[in-house]
Amino acid sequence: MALHLGDLSWQRGVGAAAVLVAAVGIAVILRLLTGRLFRRAGDTRWAWDDLAARLVKDLAVPVSVLLGLWGAARVLELPRGTLDVIAKVLTAAAIFIVSLAMARLIAGSVTSIALARQGVAANVTIFANITRVVVLCVGILVMLQSLGISISPLLGALGVGGLAVALALQDTLANLFAGVHVLASKTIEPGDYIKLSSGQEGYVVDINWRNTSIRTLSDNIEVIPNQRFSDTILTNYHRPAEDMSLLIQARVAYESDLERVESVVVEVGQEVMNEVQGGVKDAETLVRFHTFGDSSIGFTVILRTDEFGDQFRLKHEFVKRLHRRFAKEGIEMPYPRRQLILPDGEGAHGLVS
Repeated sequence: MALHLGDLSWQRGVGAAAVLVAAVGIAVILRLLTGRLFRRAGDTRWAWDDLAARLVKDLAVPVSVLLGLWGAARVLELPRGTLDVIAKVLTAAAIFIVSLAMARLIAGSVTSIALARQGVAANVTIFANITRVVVLCVGILVMLQSLGISISPLLGALGVGGLAVALALQDTLANLFAGVHVLASKTIEPGDYIKLSSGQEGYVVDINWRNTSIRTLSDNIEVIPNQRFSDTILTNYHRPAEDMSLLIQARVAYESDLERVESVVVEVGQEVMNEVQGGVKDAETLVRFHTFGDSSIGFTVILRTDEFGDQFRLKHEFVKRLHRRFAKEGIEMPYPRRQLILPDGEGAHGLVS
């Protein structure tokens, strides 16, 4: 005859413990298997198998434990009312766990789409964060509904409370909507080189719910509130295309043969763009004379560079090679000079550099 403790027998207790231990064992096995699956998926270049493996890994252990708890409760043959309460609690826990896993899955999908559209430099967390919050909020509402809690009064209270929160957090919300607007309008995207009228400039690293991070050429990070982009003049050096013109100023003496100067400069420019990394090989080097200066004729050399950051290397090499070529060809780039007429009326002249 079975020995009872209250309404429960030792046999039921042992059976419930066995079910729970089996569930934990299955959870451990699934954890090991899904961990191996996740590592295997990480070795591939396709991002979607990583997301699927992550979803299975997130759900394997908690779902197994919840099923084990429910099986143990059924083995114990608890009263109907107690089983109903346990069922609601376990259902709510399952909904919450699934919501967390789905939030991570959908946020990861948004990030993968951003990477596919914008390349490896993309790092836009604002859409991923918004997606994660929306999925979690929906999951919490469904969880409360499963517990028998009416969400209608809660939604009404959230509507009234949301107005007060919006007033208190108007700056934060302004930054949030400004960030969404910037991304939706494609004014800037991660990887773009931008310059604000206030002086900040650099490569866009990330746009989150409150601010935008840019990396300067000195490898420092500057953080700019998203709202700033709505009331400032912005130059995007990657729009409409990444390649851009590079203007370099130079000058030669009045005695120089300008046709010869132009020919030499074009040769040097084509050589630099063909040999130096960052130059646009099929672009034409342009020379435009524009100024009769005090002691020289000024001109502008127009080269093409693949990207804003490449201009410094291109300019560096062009100046060195042009200086060497001018010296070889005997083309003078004069120092500034002034001609003075002395006031003694004798017409004496002097040159001062």
